[in-house]
Amino acid sequence: MNAWFSWETGILTAGGYLLSLILLPIVLLTKKKEPVSTVAWVMAIVGLPYLGAFLFLVFGINRVTKRIRSRQQITGRTMDRLRKLGQHHLLSEEMLTPLQRTMMLVAHRVGASRATGGNQVKLLSDTPQAFAEIELALADAKSSIHLEYYIWQPDGVGTRLRDLLIAKAQQGVRVRFLYDGLGSMWLTHRFLQPMRDAGIKLAPFVPGQTFRERWSINLRSHRKIVVVDGRIGFTGGMNVGDEYLGKDPHFGYWRDTHLRLTGPTVRQLQEIFTLDWLYATGEDVIDAKYFPQPLELGATRAQILSGGPDEDESTFHSIMFAAITEARKEITLSTSYFVPPPALASALEIAARRGVRTRVMLSGPKTYWHTRHAARSFFDPLLSAGVEIYEYTRGQLHSKVLTIDGEWSLVGTPNFDARSIFLNFELAAAIYDHSIARDLSMLFDQDIPDARRIHLAEWEARPTWERLKENYCRMFSPIL
Repeated sequence: MNAWFSWETGILTAGGYLLSLILLPIVLLTKKKEPVSTVAWVMAIVGLPYLGAFLFLVFGINRVTKRIRSRQQITGRTMDRLRKLGQHHLLSEEMLTPLQRTMMLVAHRVGASRATGGNQVKLLSDTPQAFAEIELALADAKSSIHLEYYIWQPDGVGTRLRDLLIAKAQQGVRVRFLYDGLGSMWLTHRFLQPMRDAGIKLAPFVPGQTFRERWSINLRSHRKIVVVDGRIGFTGGMNVGDEYLGKDPHFGYWRDTHLRLTGPTVRQLQEIFTLDWLYATGEDVIDAKYFPQPLELGATRAQILSGGPDEDESTFHSIMFAAITEARKEITLSTSYFVPPPALASALEIAARRGVRTRVMLSGPKTYWHTRHAARSFFDPLLSAGVEIYEYTRGQLHSKVLTIDGEWSLVGTPNFDARSIFLNFELAAAIYDHSIARDLSMLFDQDIPDARRIHLAEWEARPTWERLKENYCRMFSPIL
């Protein structure tokens, strides 16, 4: 028995080393732009030969390079047509503060969109209210409805919205529905067929069209878009499901931040949807009828930014880094997942050391075990620098909000983690408005009684076992 066991152990050990030798060159070739990610994958493969290799094969390899190139080609061919339809009410620099001018310049250069005036932006921090607003807009639709979601659950609220879309399609409204194949994996043929029968056009966001692509869980569409008649738009953190109404017993109360938009920003949302739809289906819906003259119902200055792995440089990494480094008075950040790339973690730390009041609120016990402990591995230098860190305890915190100096805000779908910043297709509204920034800061203040602040002295006294869990989870931070 001992000899047999030794023989088996030797085979397994040799296999582990052979697998490592095969995969390590692939890591070095494919991750050369991300040195921290390279080190993490090397450690995982060498330290956990079989598990690390499996995780790399699932998470680490981009199997959709051809689709990314196709996406870039589609974007390049159609951008001029979209710009002719969508450029309205552009802002001049004279209307902005120095911080806002800087952020507008950065956003334009890295995000390929322009800040606009004449918008109305309504904050929706209560999820039942947000769903009510969306349902009201859908019910009033006259010509078109475009939707794109990461998660759409076939539960109570998902079925109710589906049936509303079916009713509108039967009334002659053109409805298109784009969903992520992984996030919305529970959407069955039985659930979707009534939509098809009613004339709704629907498609999964690629990758995910072939078995080989489904093997990769990277490169997902994490976007949430609703555009009604080309005039009313919604985006933010909320997907579609009963859990977002606080009905899931595990998550409990759900704290999210969503936006209702009118004005030129809706045309920018429509741009993103039409590109995603063309990419996923091949159908060109870039038509003037989907880009009507914007409703000028407000005076808020804003723009929609999109980012994804088809970019040479990450839009949201650049935007977040620029915003944090430009801050002079105050930073507030709310995010459900906090596993930042090194540059963003350092930017927060340095901002606090510069005297900027820096406050961060993260999802607490209701979030995933591995992401919570990976997030905690970043706390030591941040707390030492003076960053105020809160963990939300009332339920699930799912907001993705960044405000700077009470002048500029970013609200949308990206979390403060490497997956959102580098691997997913995301979008957000950059808002150049004092009142919106003030309201978002007030919402942060209102969340504090439902959160637990982490204090440095208490944190330094935590058990060694907790530190081990944190550092173990941090090894996988490039993919969390």
